[in-house]
Amino acid sequence: MVEALLLIGFAVAAFVGYNIGGATTGPAFGPAVGSGVLSKSGAAALMSVFFFVGAGTLGQRVVTTLGEDLVTGGSVFTLETSIVVLFFIGGALFVGNFAGVPASTSMTAVGAIAGLGLATGTLDRAVMGEIAIWWIVAPIIGFWVSGVVGRYFYPAIDSWVAIDSTEGALFEFDRSGPIPKPVPGPNTTRRELVGGFVVIAIGCLMAFSSGTSNIANAIAPLVALDNVEMTPMILLGSAAVAVGAFTIARRTLDTLGNDITDLPLTAAIVVACVSSGIVISLSAVGIPASFVIIATMSIVGLGWGRATRSVTVRQGISGEKEPKVSVGALKTDETAPIGEGDPTDVPSASDLFNPSTSARVVLMQNVVPILSTVGALVTFTLLFRFVW
Repeated sequence: MVEALLLIGFAVAAFVGYNIGGATTGPAFGPAVGSGVLSKSGAAALMSVFFFVGAGTLGQRVVTTLGEDLVTGGSVFTLETSIVVLFFIGGALFVGNFAGVPASTSMTAVGAIAGLGLATGTLDRAVMGEIAIWWIVAPIIGFWVSGVVGRYFYPAIDSWVAIDSTEGALFEFDRSGPIPKPVPGPNTTRRELVGGFVVIAIGCLMAFSSGTSNIANAIAPLVALDNVEMTPMILLGSAAVAVGAFTIARRTLDTLGNDITDLPLTAAIVVACVSSGIVISLSAVGIPASFVIIATMSIVGLGWGRATRSVTVRQGISGEKEPKVSVGALKTDETAPIGEGDPTDVPSASDLFNPSTSARVVLMQNVVPILSTVGALVTFTLLFRFVW
């Protein structure tokens, strides 16, 4: 009986890992895919590798923390309760992935464990309160930093970086030798190549960060058991993440790379720098970062800032009269006085910022953790009252 339940536990943990792969690949590599630097398959491959590296190193510490610190009673994690917790984590994440919206795995997992802790009276409220405060503050910081950059600094950054996406692939494979090797595309410029490497490198860093924090969401409830080893579970969880990255993550890559905002290469670099900087800073002080929401709100903030841009910092300081800007000029990061250009060729503001998609993303990213928390709380309350 115990062996059968353990196999069910492994299966549910793999299901959670599968949904983590679907939820976190988009925030990490959505900017690179949306700007045409990387294919979806390439993003999935890099996500798989760097997630595993993060999980196998710093991720072990987070597994221990999530399994021991959030709830004060270590014995609360039995095989049965661990399976139920993982079920709610995986089920809630699947709802978000099915909707094409990457939900926060940290919020969903902590919510399910918190539901268990509330039902059993073992939740450490001080630890939970500190985590919750940063979950509110960090996305706001990401949104406003990216929004300010998009509204006031983006033209200067774009001029300094000067990365324009050319037609054709950024990389191609030279198959003339026995081993195919990547080479720059026929129209790729040096700046574009360097920018592409920067976006991909930051995506890999975010994938590593995801591995350090999110592997615990899939395996911590089971590793808390005496007869389950951590290393095999890390391998299982990372393999499941890889499957999710190659399959269901394609929907979230579309949402974060294309649907929310039109993301040129310069914008992709800004989003990746802002979101990864916040995630790494929180990880350094031991806070389980809401990786998905920070990255998503950075994308939304930058899109909003660019779509509403009317004046630069230089113009505001000098008192220089603000030139009139068309929506089409926002698209190309240029300013054009009225009367110049073709007035009939003006894209809508939603080319830069899609409010309806952004609202759907924000709504679902709050609904999914609530489903996990409330579902676990109600279930464990009823089970401990009438069964255990």
